[in-house]
Amino acid sequence: LWGRDRIFLTTANHEYYLLSCRSNLWQFNTFISCFPSDSINCDIVKIGCVLAEVCPQSNSVFGNPDLNKIYAGLFSEDKCWYRCKVQKVISDEKCLVRYVDYGNTEILNRSEIVEIPLNLQFPDVAKKYRLWGLQIPSGQEVTQFDQGRSFLGSLIFEKEIKMRHKVTYQDGTIVAQAEYGNVDIGEEVAKKGYAEKCKLPSSNNAPEEKKMDPGQLGIGNLKSPIPLWGHRPNPSAFARPKGRFNGRMVPDLKGKTLVGVVFPKSAVGDFNLGSNVSLEKIKQDQKLIEENEKLKSEKEDLLESYRELELKVEQTSLELQRAKATSVELTKHLENTLHRHIGTRMKSLAAKVEIVKEVRRANVNVCCGDDLSDAVKVVAEGHLVTPSSLDELEKIWEEYNLAQEKIQICQNVNEGDILIAKRNEVRQKLYTAVEVFIVEVDELSLNKRLKTLQFFDLNDEESLNSEEVIGNVDEILEKIESDVCKELEISLVEQCDVDKEIILNTYNEVLRKIRSEERLITVVQAKYKASIEFKKQIMEWLNKRPNVDHLLSIKKTLKGLKAQLRWKLVEKNNLEEADDCDESEIEKVKEEIIQLRHCVFEKIYHEQEEYEELTSLVQTWFPELPLLHPGAGILRYMNSGGILTVSLERDILDAEPMKELSSKRPLVCSEVDGQKVLLKGYSVDMNTEATVIQRAARYHKAWRESKEESGLLPLMFLFLCKSDPLAYLMVPYYPRASLGAVQASTPLSAEEALKVMKGVAHGLRTLHKADIIHGSLHHNNVFVLNRERGIVGDFDFTKSVSQRTAMNSVVIGGLNLMSPELKAGQPPSPASDLYAYGCLFLWLCVQNQEFEINEDGIPEVDALHLDDDVKTLLSSLIYCRNSMTAEQVLNAECFLLPKITLIAYPEKDYECEEKEELEEKHLDMYEEKAKNSEDSFDQ
Repeated sequence: LWGRDRIFLTTANHEYYLLSCRSNLWQFNTFISCFPSDSINCDIVKIGCVLAEVCPQSNSVFGNPDLNKIYAGLFSEDKCWYRCKVQKVISDEKCLVRYVDYGNTEILNRSEIVEIPLNLQFPDVAKKYRLWGLQIPSGQEVTQFDQGRSFLGSLIFEKEIKMRHKVTYQDGTIVAQAEYGNVDIGEEVAKKGYAEKCKLPSSNNAPEEKKMDPGQLGIGNLKSPIPLWGHRPNPSAFARPKGRFNGRMVPDLKGKTLVGVVFPKSAVGDFNLGSNVSLEKIKQDQKLIEENEKLKSEKEDLLESYRELELKVEQTSLELQRAKATSVELTKHLENTLHRHIGTRMKSLAAKVEIVKEVRRANVNVCCGDDLSDAVKVVAEGHLVTPSSLDELEKIWEEYNLAQEKIQICQNVNEGDILIAKRNEVRQKLYTAVEVFIVEVDELSLNKRLKTLQFFDLNDEESLNSEEVIGNVDEILEKIESDVCKELEISLVEQCDVDKEIILNTYNEVLRKIRSEERLITVVQAKYKASIEFKKQIMEWLNKRPNVDHLLSIKKTLKGLKAQLRWKLVEKNNLEEADDCDESEIEKVKEEIIQLRHCVFEKIYHEQEEYEELTSLVQTWFPELPLLHPGAGILRYMNSGGILTVSLERDILDAEPMKELSSKRPLVCSEVDGQKVLLKGYSVDMNTEATVIQRAARYHKAWRESKEESGLLPLMFLFLCKSDPLAYLMVPYYPRASLGAVQASTPLSAEEALKVMKGVAHGLRTLHKADIIHGSLHHNNVFVLNRERGIVGDFDFTKSVSQRTAMNSVVIGGLNLMSPELKAGQPPSPASDLYAYGCLFLWLCVQNQEFEINEDGIPEVDALHLDDDVKTLLSSLIYCRNSMTAEQVLNAECFLLPKITLIAYPEKDYECEEKEELEEKHLDMYEEKAKNSEDSFDQ
């Protein structure tokens, strides 16, 4: 076959013949097993016999197989052994192999691939052929490729083909020209457009062409992977039949990619495939063929993967488009129905529940079905038992609380020591009992059945709150609706009187046990939580006592600092009164005074922090501290709510008298840590001192719960003067910030007025919540901070609420702030505070507008031109104040939304200078009036 220019192919007469192509002909390549009829047929039979004897005892391939090594594979169809090479490892168990003597491929298990001896490691017998002068056009589609392959098959199948050997590539591929009679097979394929002609080297130039890549002839330009042999149409048409060569039986070659060529007898002498020379040439050429086959296989795999990925991308894109369209439609549908879906479902469910309730009222013996059975099973099988240590724990805890109370009211130190020792013994017992109780409760499951009654008893008026709801709302609604429908269905079944009585008794017994277990769980959970907290905190104080050494140390340091401060104040006064005073020396002393005063207040703040810690210990663990340390002043600090301090004195402050505001009591202005403060002096005696402290403590406690959000003027310190019968109250000083002063200088805008009055409503709510009636609310006792927040000022703590309201007969803008019920002699109430608040609000709104007042002194609001929401609120405050609360005022519509057109101010077209002069004139007039008025601000 090799070395001849012309090959005649026929099916008889022992001439060369070519069976129908069985591999990828459209690539113009095919494997042809070439051999003389006698020699190679005998060799093939011998190889098959040797493999049949050797392979069953050979070792299977393990690890990574050598792709260049020849193994033996068990063909799946005839279960015979044939030589093969591994082309690709598909998985840990599967490999793709090519039968080297026939050319076809197959996927085998590793157990079906075995090692073979070295004497069988000679080159492949099968050779690969290619049609001369043709290549596949670039960009050819898969459909056209399949049509061309079918056309080529129709030209050569079962026909005598004449072959002309042209050239051999480096990888062993033989290029040949095929003719059928006068028909050139390649020309016919090219005419149909399935391939195109290309220039290929002649046989004389074969050595130069050995480096040519077969992929350049069109294989690499396919857009889709080329189908494997297993996917080809009608593969059986190309199968080599079983048979004999010259009367000799050959191995079953069914399914192999084998094209056989048999030499005539005259050619055996010229070229014997079984000779050493022929086998040597086969070994050289076969290496190139294997490399090419490996690359081609990888390429086909990549093309196949590409095609699969492309199809997946297209399918995914279509699915995404469909899902997007569905999502858009679903979104539109949900937008139209979701906002009313829950409401509709709840209405339907509520109607069914009403029907169930009606049925139950009509027939109390209605059956609850499986729910009743489940509840009976749970209650019967899992009955809760009271922890055995609970009774003992409650007894010891009661004994401990009693011991603490005795210590708290004890006034004798010796008796207190006895009570403390007894309390400590009880505390140790309590600690042991707490530990036992916690361990026992941890071993029980007391929280498993709290949900049983919630779906079981539809007569329960209380519903689950948001924290108790578990799971999706739709699932809960589905569960409830199912239960209701089930009960309705069961209720339609007629039951006899005996059954009804049994069900009713069972139902009542289950409810009784559930209620009993609920009460037990509540008690145990509360006691468990208290026990955990007790154990957590008592660990620190179980074997030690707190002391007041740190507090006493702070007090001692304060005394030293105050003494230094007084000496510096005396030194400053002496320097200022000296005839030859040194200004630089005076400034130096002033700086020292400022620094010392800062240190004093810093220590006072530390003293308060220490008092707070000791107060917490007294209230929880050690009520004996005030008894054991009476000089520390713990009890007095506690009674004042933390507002009273004994370390602050009037003479250490650099105070400036406020004569214009001191018509009723002495007022001085000072500065503490950069903040201006006001000292309000109250005359006190032995009887009124405790009352003032108590009232100030209640006010301070109400402020401290919300602080900045309270809407109240904060109290900084309360201290008693040692030389005079005076109590001083320190509060922040806001010069010219009262509501009256602001309105006299630069009136508030509509939006600002709303913000200020909302803050005042916060202050009234805080006071009323603490059961405190202000009684002296007026324009001089309301402060405007930054023109956006209003706070309520404090009141005279030396006077009762009745005394304060009797003096609050302030008239502003024609409005008397005293409510009609106070004028009639009724006691003050929160409604009287709200009346004064409403009159202040009305005063801000009307400004210079005229309004009518009825015979009871109540202004007529309906005739005023005001915002509807504001007018509604004012009417409620003035006419229906007894039914109003400060909380309702805060929730009024005018405070919920911003308003900018509430107040109609007169137009002001003055120049800037004239406007400022007018504002200053108004302010001066206001201050003069406030100074001479008996009802001026308490500050």
